[in-house]
Amino acid sequence: MSAAARAPSLPADTALRRLSTLLYRKSWLFLTLLLVPPVLWLGIVYLGSLIALLAQSIFAIDDFTGMVVYKPTFATYAQLFTPANLGIILRTVTMAAVVTVICAGLAFPIAYYAARYARGRAKAAFYILVMLPLWSSYLVRVYAWKLLLAREGVVTWLAGELHLGWLLDAVLALPVVGGPSLSTAYLGTAIVFTYVWLPYMILPVQAALERVPRSLIEASADLGGRPSRTFRSVILPLAFPGIVAGSIFTFSLTLGDYIIPGIVGSSRPFIGQVVLQQQGTAGNIPLAAAFAVVPIVIMGIYLTIAKRLGAFDAL
Repeated sequence: MSAAARAPSLPADTALRRLSTLLYRKSWLFLTLLLVPPVLWLGIVYLGSLIALLAQSIFAIDDFTGMVVYKPTFATYAQLFTPANLGIILRTVTMAAVVTVICAGLAFPIAYYAARYARGRAKAAFYILVMLPLWSSYLVRVYAWKLLLAREGVVTWLAGELHLGWLLDAVLALPVVGGPSLSTAYLGTAIVFTYVWLPYMILPVQAALERVPRSLIEASADLGGRPSRTFRSVILPLAFPGIVAGSIFTFSLTLGDYIIPGIVGSSRPFIGQVVLQQQGTAGNIPLAAAFAVVPIVIMGIYLTIAKRLGAFDAL
């Protein structure tokens, strides 16, 4: 009975064996079968939507009817160079650059400690603490910061308890970065961006620092180099590609985010918010597409520079 039950499975086993043998002998066929699904996904979903987006940006909207005129023109791109739209682009790029610099400054000491001194459970705790914010809801974290930074929030209360209310008021009185409260100021926006994207900077920097050979540090010390000189001449140059790799994440994510500026900070829009408004409320899809092309162009230039600095080797 048991032999009869096993008999029908023999053809299937034989077919699987033949298929396995064929894939083993034809490695190119095995590789093709592995790559076809992701290539189709990227080609159809990602590149297809990107091409559709770029195609929309070369059209324009009729001012009278509000309908899209499907006639190629650069009039929509010309609208990007109006003072108001240039201000939006400049504001977004500046915020992305500032957040990237702050993230790099905060991430380096943390990553250096993890790479050079943390061992065993301490290193495991490091990874958990770095990744822990990413396991919670993005919106919950942003709204939590909205409450923390509000005038009635914890930050204002803590400043009052420490008799540092004058310092907080002085910071909020600063032009451009200040405002009625941290939750409605660019400074608050930068704080929340930094908190949310910081893990994406820490991990590449930590990986780059892990690759710095200890023998080079010891050789620098043997040659009389002080710790500060070793840091400047050995550690920092070798870890720099990791910083650039982390900046790709922090810069690009800040450049395209529309949720944080919509919840925390000034009412002046960023690129992501304008794209959302133009394609949703205003119905001006060509202008929304033209605005969406701006981060693509900026990141194309940024990635080219990052590649020359060796950032991709640190990923």
